[in-house]
Amino acid sequence: MTEIKIIPINITDNAKEQVNKALTIKGIPENYFLRIGLRGGACSATYFIGFDKMEDLDDLYEIENLNIGLLIKRPHLMYLIGVELDFEEEGNGYVFNRFES
Repeated sequence: MTEIKIIPINITDNAKEQVNKALTIKGIPENYFLRIGLRGGACSATYFIGFDKMEDLDDLYEIENLNIGLLIKRPHLMYLIGVELDFEEEGNGYVFNRFES
């Protein structure tokens, strides 16, 4: 049985709306999830978003008003805490914001 958790990343309503639209437009299969993670390492790491199947070391999260589960690899989780995923209509599309406390 897969455990579903509440995620410590903020996904804005605008980003949720765009993901939900993409699910319909692209016809994402039911066995796929939304994946947020990191590519690269150290100072050159970048955030990414995409659709993917569940793999080893993944945790599955349920997000309110998002029509798909969210996957995050356990080693990436500590780098995603406090990050916000937004969608900018003009220009950049999906944007990751990190707020320092």
